[in-house]
Amino acid sequence: MPSLKDLKNRIASVKSTRKITKAMQMVAAAKLRRAQEAAEAARPYAERMTAVMSGLAASVGNSDSAPRLLAGTGSDQTHLLVVMTSERGLCGAFNSSIVRLARARVAALLSAGKTVKILTVGKKGREQLKRDYAKYLIGHVDLSEVKRIGYDNAHAIARDLLTRFDAGEFDVATIFYNRFQSVISQVPTELQVIPAAFEGGESASTLYDYEPSEEGILADLLPRGVATQVFTALLENGASEQGARMSAMDNATRNAGDMIDRLTIQYNRSRQAAITTELVEIIAGAEAL
Repeated sequence: MPSLKDLKNRIASVKSTRKITKAMQMVAAAKLRRAQEAAEAARPYAERMTAVMSGLAASVGNSDSAPRLLAGTGSDQTHLLVVMTSERGLCGAFNSSIVRLARARVAALLSAGKTVKILTVGKKGREQLKRDYAKYLIGHVDLSEVKRIGYDNAHAIARDLLTRFDAGEFDVATIFYNRFQSVISQVPTELQVIPAAFEGGESASTLYDYEPSEEGILADLLPRGVATQVFTALLENGASEQGARMSAMDNATRNAGDMIDRLTIQYNRSRQAAITTELVEIIAGAEAL
């Protein structure tokens, strides 16, 4: 049974931990507000741009003049997985949920005989994937010094993807990230960005006349579309990270409070038992005299 001094030290230690988790919760709440506003502000633009490109892609179809970013290489043998996680931990299952989805995709591709390459964005994802898939890692994007995600960061990542695609390093590129829904809900998402994949979409040719041509406009829009999708994913990930950290630190603060209550009860009982034992010994000694 721990001594009174041990219990007292442990209570003091847990109280210090609770102060830290409470402070981290408040910081995450402040950052979440900005990150959520940025993510929600980017959604309408990204959705409308995707709708326009979807309509153009429907008009172009499978013509020989279709841009390579839309038509693809004609093969799906080599897949590049862009796994976006955080640079820091203490955010619950945020990173592990993304890595779990990426691992499942890697396993499915390898079992199908495909070639897999992995590009990581964020230190935590790289640390987890390095354990089993180190030989598939081909690059890493370090955002640890970036205080606030901007379009320039996304543009740099998109430019790297496009350069690798033009060099024939892969056939299909897919990004993995968490889509923000609420503080307690972040959805692991898998999105193919190269070649561009659209679900349905209105036929742009019936609504608009394009000059010079649908193919020419698509050739200009598709690289921007890749950068926009990467930027949206980074913003969604940023909001999801802060939401997950806020929730995790709130749970940690509550658990620390519960632990302090239990330790305090144990300390009081042990102290009472020690006082009772001393009184019994004093009374027994007085009676012996």
